Amino acid sequence: MSRRVTSSPAMVDASTVLTIAITPSPLQSSSSSTSHCLALELIHSSRVLQISVFLLYSRPRSCIHSLHSVSPSRMGVQFGSFDEICQTAALVICPLIGSTQGIEPSCYSRNVEISGTLIFQPSTCFVHVVAIFMTGIMIFHIRSKYTAVGRKEILMFFYLYAIIELLAFFLDSGIIPTANVSYPWFAAVYTGLVAGAYTCLLINGFVGFQFAEDGTPLSLWLLRIATLVTFGVSFFVAIATFKKIAGFDYAKPIGLWIIYILWPLICTVIYIVSQLILVFRTLEDRWPIGDIVFGTAFFTVAQVILFAFSVTICDAIKHYIDGLFFFTLCMLLSVMMVYKYWDSITREDLEFSVGSKATVWEVKDPLLAGSADYGDEDSASNYTHAGPPASLVGGVSGKQLYQNGAGGRGYPPAMDRY
Repeated sequence: MSRRVTSSPAMVDASTVLTIAITPSPLQSSSSSTSHCLALELIHSSRVLQISVFLLYSRPRSCIHSLHSVSPSRMGVQFGSFDEICQTAALVICPLIGSTQGIEPSCYSRNVEISGTLIFQPSTCFVHVVAIFMTGIMIFHIRSKYTAVGRKEILMFFYLYAIIELLAFFLDSGIIPTANVSYPWFAAVYTGLVAGAYTCLLINGFVGFQFAEDGTPLSLWLLRIATLVTFGVSFFVAIATFKKIAGFDYAKPIGLWIIYILWPLICTVIYIVSQLILVFRTLEDRWPIGDIVFGTAFFTVAQVILFAFSVTICDAIKHYIDGLFFFTLCMLLSVMMVYKYWDSITREDLEFSVGSKATVWEVKDPLLAGSADYGDEDSASNYTHAGPPASLVGGVSGKQLYQNGAGGRGYPPAMDRY
């Protein structure tokens, strides 16, 4: 038997609903009522905070069994369904799909209150701040390589990533509440930016093949238009799903699932394969393969932790952090490996280098070497006239001019000349 008791409106305000569920243990005998579990569910500002209180007078295993019996049923990940995904991970779009109340994760990290404001996912928000700072450093170093291949194209990807992290900071933290009318619009912009960033990364994977010369208007506008089209389509699908318009439905978000889950995976796989082909076919150095391997490993670990072990981590660390924290951290590391890989395969023209490092110039021309022995070829002019070497001025040397004898003035000069 279970009871659900709702507190009176006088006890809570309009944004708080207090629900108490008392569930006796299924293993408890009919004559004993001392062992039971009390589950307190507090809904505040459209965010569900679950607090489990155990009154363990006897049979502690029964309380644990009762707690798991009320947990949502588990099912495998299905195409077009966010049920299992959102029950495991607290994604930005989860409060807007599945039902009018969204899909609640079974476990997420603790919240903190700062100056009267409740901040959700504080550890994840800290990683967002670190990601923005690190992206700024990477952008600075990319901009300093003026003549590197694909410099302007890769810059666009990192600009998009910085904007995504900034927007995710406000959405994950609850600074923009899920109950606010603007939240679906910001979530739709976030979804469009994520899809656009993966499209930008995909096109950057083909810049090295020089189908269009990098840095030219053709290359840049192809990248910009493709990214903008992907952003527009993704934004429309997301907001139409959230608002249930144009034939889209938040109860069956198949289009949103393709954009949010499937499209990033496709772009990442194509980018990795294209870069491996580029390294093996055009580069003599094989060290960039290590950057690709590490980036792929970080990306894979991020997905596995978020969608498979988020609840396990959350329960093990007692709700201090969850899988979203490790997902955001591993995605940051994978983006850093994208920068490291790009930096390792690009070289800068020394003629236009503006880096802060001192350039070491090596003289390879033997004519300019200081140790060369040129003999006596510079000691006299070629104009000898069968006599002593002559000067280039007047055709005679000073020795010929002042010598005593025919044709010479003699030295020292005669006094009668003055």
